[in-house]
Amino acid sequence: MRAATTVEASGGPDWKQTGEFVVEAEKLGLDVCWVAEAWGSDAPSALGYYAARTQRMLLGSGIMQLGVRSPAATAQTAITLANLSEGRFLLGLGASGPQVIEGLHGIPFHRPLSRMRQTVEVLHQACSGEKISVPGRIPLPESETRPMRLSARAEHPIPVYLAALSPAMLRLTGELADGWLGTSFVPEGADAYLAHLDEGLQDSGRTRADLDLCQGAEVAFAPDADALPGMLAARKTGLAFSLGGMGTADTNFYNRAYGRQGWAEVAAEVSARWQAGDRTGAAELVPDEMVLATTLIGTEAMVRERLRTWRDTGIDTVRLYPAGESLTEKLDTLGRAIELVHELD
Repeated sequence: MRAATTVEASGGPDWKQTGEFVVEAEKLGLDVCWVAEAWGSDAPSALGYYAARTQRMLLGSGIMQLGVRSPAATAQTAITLANLSEGRFLLGLGASGPQVIEGLHGIPFHRPLSRMRQTVEVLHQACSGEKISVPGRIPLPESETRPMRLSARAEHPIPVYLAALSPAMLRLTGELADGWLGTSFVPEGADAYLAHLDEGLQDSGRTRADLDLCQGAEVAFAPDADALPGMLAARKTGLAFSLGGMGTADTNFYNRAYGRQGWAEVAAEVSARWQAGDRTGAAELVPDEMVLATTLIGTEAMVRERLRTWRDTGIDTVRLYPAGESLTEKLDTLGRAIELVHELD
Protein backbone atom coordinates (compact mmCIF):
# COMPACT_ATOMS: atom_id res chain seq x y z
CA MET A 1 0.00 0.00 0.00
CA ARG A 2 1.25 3.47 -0.90
CA ALA A 3 1.26 6.46 1.43
CA ALA A 4 -0.06 9.82 0.23
CA THR A 5 -1.22 13.12 1.63
CA THR A 6 -3.18 16.16 0.45
CA VAL A 7 -2.20 19.80 0.89
CA GLU A 8 -3.78 23.08 -0.11
CA ALA A 9 -1.65 26.13 -0.74
CA SER A 10 -2.99 29.04 1.31
CA GLY A 11 -2.20 32.70 1.85
CA GLY A 12 0.06 34.46 4.33
CA PRO A 13 2.98 32.70 6.01
CA ASP A 14 1.37 29.29 5.40
CA TRP A 15 2.58 29.39 1.79
CA LYS A 16 6.14 28.78 2.89
CA GLN A 17 5.19 26.27 5.57
CA THR A 18 3.15 24.18 3.14
CA GLY A 19 6.08 24.11 0.75
CA GLU A 20 8.40 22.96 3.52
CA PHE A 21 5.87 20.30 4.51
CA VAL A 22 5.83 18.91 0.96
CA VAL A 23 9.63 18.83 0.74
CA GLU A 24 10.03 17.15 4.13
CA ALA A 25 7.21 14.69 3.42
CA GLU A 26 9.13 13.43 0.41
CA LYS A 27 12.18 12.87 2.62
CA LEU A 28 10.00 10.83 4.99
CA GLY A 29 9.18 8.43 2.15
CA LEU A 30 5.81 9.77 1.01
CA ASP A 31 4.78 8.25 -2.30
CA VAL A 32 2.19 10.76 -3.54
CA CYS A 33 1.27 14.35 -2.69
CA TRP A 34 -2.13 15.57 -3.87
CA VAL A 35 -2.85 19.31 -4.06
CA ALA A 36 -6.41 20.40 -3.35
CA GLU A 37 -8.45 23.00 -5.19
CA ALA A 38 -11.63 23.98 -3.36
CA TRP A 39 -12.46 27.67 -2.91
CA GLY A 40 -8.96 28.83 -2.01
CA SER A 41 -5.87 28.58 -4.17
CA ASP A 42 -5.81 26.78 -7.49
CA ALA A 43 -4.04 23.43 -7.77
CA PRO A 44 -1.89 23.75 -10.94
CA SER A 45 0.11 26.78 -9.79
CA ALA A 46 1.10 25.08 -6.55
CA LEU A 47 1.85 21.81 -8.35
CA GLY A 48 4.35 23.52 -10.62
CA TYR A 49 6.08 25.00 -7.59
CA TYR A 50 6.19 21.70 -5.71
CA ALA A 51 7.44 19.89 -8.82
CA ALA A 52 10.44 22.23 -8.85
CA ARG A 53 11.18 21.52 -5.18
CA THR A 54 10.87 17.71 -5.19
CA GLN A 55 12.61 14.94 -7.07
CA ARG A 56 10.93 11.59 -6.53
CA MET A 57 7.35 11.49 -5.33
CA LEU A 58 4.30 11.71 -7.53
CA LEU A 59 2.27 14.93 -7.54
CA GLY A 60 -1.43 15.04 -8.29
CA SER A 61 -4.28 17.50 -8.60
CA GLY A 62 -6.72 16.54 -5.92
CA ILE A 63 -8.84 17.83 -7.58
CA MET A 64 -9.10 20.12 -10.59
CA GLN A 65 -12.74 21.13 -10.82
CA LEU A 66 -14.83 20.38 -13.89
CA GLY A 67 -16.60 23.28 -15.52
CA VAL A 68 -14.23 26.04 -14.43
CA ARG A 69 -11.80 25.14 -17.22
CA SER A 70 -12.60 23.95 -20.71
CA PRO A 71 -11.60 20.35 -21.47
CA ALA A 72 -8.83 21.64 -23.72
CA ALA A 73 -7.51 23.94 -20.99
CA THR A 74 -7.49 21.00 -18.59
CA ALA A 75 -5.52 18.97 -21.12
CA GLN A 76 -3.05 21.81 -21.67
CA THR A 77 -2.50 22.13 -17.93
CA ALA A 78 -2.07 18.38 -17.43
CA ILE A 79 0.44 18.05 -20.28
CA THR A 80 2.42 21.05 -19.01
CA LEU A 81 2.61 19.69 -15.45
CA ALA A 82 3.50 16.18 -16.63
CA ASN A 83 6.30 17.50 -18.81
CA LEU A 84 7.64 19.89 -16.16
CA SER A 85 7.68 17.16 -13.50
CA GLU A 86 9.21 14.60 -15.89
CA GLY A 87 6.29 12.21 -15.63
CA ARG A 88 5.44 12.59 -11.95
CA PHE A 89 2.00 14.15 -12.48
CA LEU A 90 -1.36 12.52 -11.80
CA LEU A 91 -4.50 14.27 -13.07
CA GLY A 92 -7.25 14.19 -10.46
CA LEU A 93 -10.60 15.50 -11.69
CA GLY A 94 -13.84 16.10 -9.83
CA ALA A 95 -17.23 17.63 -10.45
CA SER A 96 -17.20 19.49 -7.10
CA GLY A 97 -20.74 20.58 -6.19
CA PRO A 98 -23.37 23.26 -6.79
CA GLN A 99 -22.23 25.49 -3.92
CA VAL A 100 -18.75 25.96 -5.40
CA ILE A 101 -19.52 25.71 -9.12
CA GLU A 102 -22.63 27.89 -9.08
CA GLY A 103 -22.15 29.89 -5.89
CA LEU A 104 -18.51 30.82 -6.52
CA HIS A 105 -17.91 30.47 -10.25
CA GLY A 106 -21.38 31.31 -11.53
CA ILE A 107 -21.41 28.28 -13.83
CA PRO A 108 -24.45 25.96 -13.97
CA PHE A 109 -23.81 22.67 -12.20
CA HIS A 110 -25.30 20.30 -14.70
CA ARG A 111 -24.32 17.24 -16.75
CA PRO A 112 -21.33 16.33 -14.54
CA LEU A 113 -21.13 12.83 -16.01
CA SER A 114 -21.06 13.94 -19.64
CA ARG A 115 -18.65 16.75 -18.77
CA MET A 116 -16.34 14.28 -17.09
CA ARG A 117 -16.45 11.86 -19.99
CA GLN A 118 -15.79 14.65 -22.49
CA THR A 119 -12.89 16.00 -20.48
CA VAL A 120 -11.20 12.59 -20.30
CA GLU A 121 -11.79 12.02 -24.01
CA VAL A 122 -10.29 15.42 -24.88
CA LEU A 123 -7.26 14.66 -22.68
CA HIS A 124 -6.68 11.42 -24.57
CA GLN A 125 -7.03 13.21 -27.91
CA ALA A 126 -4.60 15.91 -26.86
CA CYS A 127 -2.03 13.47 -25.48
CA SER A 128 -2.09 11.39 -28.64
CA GLY A 129 -1.63 14.46 -30.85
CA GLU A 130 -5.10 14.24 -32.39
CA LYS A 131 -7.29 17.18 -33.28
CA ILE A 132 -9.64 17.99 -30.41
CA SER A 133 -13.24 17.38 -31.30
CA VAL A 134 -16.40 16.77 -29.27
CA PRO A 135 -19.51 16.41 -31.46
CA GLY A 136 -21.93 19.24 -30.85
CA ARG A 137 -19.57 21.13 -28.56
CA ILE A 138 -15.98 21.51 -29.82
CA PRO A 139 -15.69 23.35 -32.15
CA LEU A 140 -18.85 25.34 -31.46
CA PRO A 141 -21.56 24.11 -33.85
CA GLU A 142 -22.44 27.64 -35.02
CA SER A 143 -18.78 28.55 -35.57
CA GLU A 144 -16.89 28.48 -38.86
CA THR A 145 -13.79 27.19 -37.08
CA ARG A 146 -12.29 23.74 -37.48
CA PRO A 147 -10.84 21.28 -34.95
CA MET A 148 -7.33 22.03 -33.72
CA ARG A 149 -4.57 20.03 -32.09
CA LEU A 150 -2.33 21.27 -29.30
CA SER A 151 1.18 22.29 -30.25
CA ALA A 152 2.43 20.92 -26.90
CA ARG A 153 3.12 17.18 -26.89
CA ALA A 154 2.73 14.86 -23.94
CA GLU A 155 6.15 13.43 -23.18
CA HIS A 156 4.86 11.12 -20.44
CA PRO A 157 1.70 9.12 -19.66
CA ILE A 158 -0.85 11.05 -17.56
CA PRO A 159 -2.82 8.75 -15.24
CA VAL A 160 -6.37 10.01 -14.66
CA TYR A 161 -8.01 9.79 -11.23
CA LEU A 162 -11.66 10.66 -10.73
CA ALA A 163 -13.11 11.91 -7.46
CA ALA A 164 -16.39 10.04 -7.16
CA LEU A 165 -19.05 9.53 -4.52
CA SER A 166 -22.28 8.95 -6.43
CA PRO A 167 -23.08 5.55 -8.00
CA ALA A 168 -23.09 6.97 -11.54
CA MET A 169 -19.72 8.72 -11.16
CA LEU A 170 -18.26 5.62 -9.52
CA ARG A 171 -19.31 3.52 -12.50
CA LEU A 172 -17.73 6.06 -14.84
CA THR A 173 -14.54 5.90 -12.76
CA GLY A 174 -14.40 2.15 -13.14
CA GLU A 175 -14.96 2.49 -16.87
CA LEU A 176 -12.53 5.31 -17.74
CA ALA A 177 -10.04 6.09 -14.99
CA ASP A 178 -6.69 4.84 -13.79
CA GLY A 179 -7.56 5.60 -10.18
CA TRP A 180 -10.35 6.53 -7.77
CA LEU A 181 -10.05 9.44 -5.37
CA GLY A 182 -12.49 8.64 -2.60
CA THR A 183 -13.53 10.27 0.64
CA SER A 184 -16.14 9.82 3.38
CA PHE A 185 -14.98 6.21 3.58
CA VAL A 186 -16.14 3.55 6.05
CA PRO A 187 -14.37 0.23 5.33
CA GLU A 188 -17.26 -1.75 6.78
CA GLY A 189 -19.56 -0.11 4.22
CA ALA A 190 -17.11 -0.15 1.31
CA ASP A 191 -19.44 -2.13 -0.96
CA ALA A 192 -21.48 1.06 -1.32
CA TYR A 193 -18.56 2.28 -3.42
CA LEU A 194 -16.84 -0.83 -4.69
CA ALA A 195 -19.92 -2.47 -6.22
CA HIS A 196 -20.39 0.50 -8.57
CA LEU A 197 -16.69 0.71 -9.38
CA ASP A 198 -16.77 -3.00 -10.27
CA GLU A 199 -19.72 -2.43 -12.62
CA GLY A 200 -17.72 0.16 -14.54
CA LEU A 201 -14.63 -2.03 -14.59
CA GLN A 202 -16.65 -4.94 -15.94
CA ASP A 203 -18.15 -2.75 -18.67
CA SER A 204 -14.65 -1.83 -19.85
CA GLY A 205 -13.27 -5.36 -19.56
CA ARG A 206 -11.00 -4.52 -16.63
CA THR A 207 -10.49 -5.66 -13.04
CA ARG A 208 -9.64 -4.02 -9.70
CA ALA A 209 -5.96 -4.53 -10.53
CA ASP A 210 -6.36 -1.87 -13.24
CA LEU A 211 -7.63 0.79 -10.81
CA ASP A 212 -5.69 2.47 -7.99
CA LEU A 213 -8.12 2.85 -5.09
CA CYS A 214 -6.97 5.97 -3.23
CA GLN A 215 -8.79 6.81 -0.02
CA GLY A 216 -8.07 9.38 2.68
CA ALA A 217 -8.66 10.21 6.33
CA GLU A 218 -7.17 12.20 9.17
CA VAL A 219 -4.51 10.36 11.15
CA ALA A 220 -3.77 11.17 14.79
CA PHE A 221 -2.05 9.11 17.47
CA ALA A 222 -3.44 8.95 20.99
CA PRO A 223 -0.85 8.47 23.75
CA ASP A 224 -3.28 6.12 25.51
CA ALA A 225 -6.95 5.13 25.58
CA ASP A 226 -7.79 7.81 28.15
CA ALA A 227 -6.92 10.56 25.66
CA LEU A 228 -9.17 9.17 22.95
CA PRO A 229 -12.57 10.68 23.98
CA GLY A 230 -11.21 14.22 23.85
CA MET A 231 -9.57 13.64 20.47
CA LEU A 232 -12.81 12.29 19.02
CA ALA A 233 -14.86 15.19 20.38
CA ALA A 234 -12.51 17.68 18.71
CA ARG A 235 -13.25 16.13 15.29
CA LYS A 236 -17.04 16.17 15.46
CA THR A 237 -17.54 19.71 14.18
CA GLY A 238 -15.55 18.91 11.04
CA LEU A 239 -17.59 15.78 10.38
CA ALA A 240 -20.81 17.67 11.04
CA PHE A 241 -19.72 20.25 8.44
CA SER A 242 -19.25 17.48 5.86
CA LEU A 243 -22.70 16.10 6.64
CA GLY A 244 -24.52 19.41 6.77
CA GLY A 245 -22.44 22.14 5.17
CA MET A 246 -20.67 20.63 2.17
CA GLY A 247 -23.32 21.47 -0.39
CA THR A 248 -26.91 22.58 -0.19
CA ALA A 249 -29.81 21.18 1.79
CA ASP A 250 -30.87 19.17 -1.27
CA THR A 251 -27.47 18.29 -2.74
CA ASN A 252 -24.77 17.03 -0.40
CA PHE A 253 -22.79 14.17 -1.93
CA TYR A 254 -20.89 13.55 1.31
CA ASN A 255 -24.08 13.14 3.32
CA ARG A 256 -25.48 10.70 0.79
CA ALA A 257 -22.24 8.72 0.77
CA TYR A 258 -22.29 8.27 4.53
CA GLY A 259 -25.94 7.33 4.31
CA ARG A 260 -25.22 4.54 1.83
CA GLN A 261 -22.55 3.17 4.19
CA GLY A 262 -24.90 2.65 7.14
CA TRP A 263 -25.12 6.10 8.71
CA ALA A 264 -28.26 7.41 7.00
CA GLU A 265 -30.20 8.32 10.13
CA VAL A 266 -27.33 10.13 11.82
CA ALA A 267 -26.38 11.90 8.59
CA ALA A 268 -29.93 13.19 8.11
CA GLU A 269 -30.24 14.41 11.71
CA VAL A 270 -26.88 16.18 11.68
CA SER A 271 -27.66 17.83 8.33
CA ALA A 272 -31.03 19.10 9.54
CA ARG A 273 -29.50 20.59 12.66
CA TRP A 274 -26.63 22.19 10.68
CA GLN A 275 -28.94 23.64 8.04
CA ALA A 276 -31.06 25.13 10.83
CA GLY A 277 -28.01 27.04 12.03
CA ASP A 278 -27.30 24.97 15.14
CA ARG A 279 -23.67 24.02 14.49
CA THR A 280 -22.99 23.03 18.09
CA GLY A 281 -26.05 20.82 18.23
CA ALA A 282 -25.12 19.20 14.93
CA ALA A 283 -21.67 18.29 16.23
CA GLU A 284 -23.12 16.86 19.43
CA LEU A 285 -25.22 14.43 17.36
CA VAL A 286 -22.10 12.83 15.83
CA PRO A 287 -21.32 9.64 17.78
CA ASP A 288 -17.79 8.59 18.73
CA GLU A 289 -18.22 5.44 16.68
CA MET A 290 -18.75 7.44 13.51
CA VAL A 291 -15.53 9.41 14.01
CA LEU A 292 -13.58 6.21 14.61
CA ALA A 293 -15.16 4.56 11.56
CA THR A 294 -14.19 7.35 9.21
CA THR A 295 -10.72 8.32 10.45
CA LEU A 296 -7.36 6.84 11.41
CA ILE A 297 -7.39 8.07 15.00
CA GLY A 298 -6.31 6.04 18.01
CA THR A 299 -3.32 4.50 19.66
CA GLU A 300 -0.58 3.28 17.35
CA ALA A 301 -1.92 -0.26 17.66
CA MET A 302 -5.42 0.94 16.75
CA VAL A 303 -4.19 2.88 13.72
CA ARG A 304 -2.11 -0.08 12.54
CA GLU A 305 -5.12 -2.38 12.78
CA ARG A 306 -7.34 0.14 11.01
CA LEU A 307 -4.86 0.45 8.15
CA ARG A 308 -4.85 -3.32 7.86
CA THR A 309 -8.63 -3.20 7.51
CA TRP A 310 -8.32 -0.59 4.76
CA ARG A 311 -5.79 -2.74 2.91
CA ASP A 312 -7.94 -5.85 3.21
CA THR A 313 -10.90 -3.88 1.88
CA GLY A 314 -8.91 -3.21 -1.29
CA ILE A 315 -7.43 0.26 -0.76
CA ASP A 316 -4.13 0.63 -2.64
CA THR A 317 -3.14 4.17 -1.65
CA VAL A 318 -4.03 5.84 1.64
CA ARG A 319 -4.12 9.65 1.83
CA LEU A 320 -3.00 10.71 5.29
CA TYR A 321 -4.12 14.02 6.78
CA PRO A 322 -1.73 14.32 9.72
CA ALA A 323 -2.88 16.04 12.91
CA GLY A 324 -0.66 18.57 14.63
CA GLU A 325 -0.52 22.22 15.66
CA SER A 326 2.91 22.89 14.17
CA LEU A 327 4.85 21.80 11.11
CA THR A 328 7.04 19.59 13.29
CA GLU A 329 4.05 17.88 14.90
CA LYS A 330 2.38 17.25 11.55
CA LEU A 331 5.55 15.79 10.08
CA ASP A 332 6.08 13.59 13.14
CA THR A 333 2.55 12.23 12.77
CA LEU A 334 2.97 11.75 9.03
CA GLY A 335 6.29 9.95 9.45
CA ARG A 336 4.82 7.49 11.96
CA ALA A 337 1.85 6.85 9.69
CA ILE A 338 4.00 6.34 6.57
CA GLU A 339 6.00 3.68 8.41
CA LEU A 340 2.80 1.87 9.38
CA VAL A 341 1.49 2.00 5.80
CA HIS A 342 4.71 0.66 4.31
CA GLU A 343 4.84 -2.13 6.93
CA LEU A 344 1.72 -3.57 5.27
CA ASP A 345 3.43 -4.13 1.91
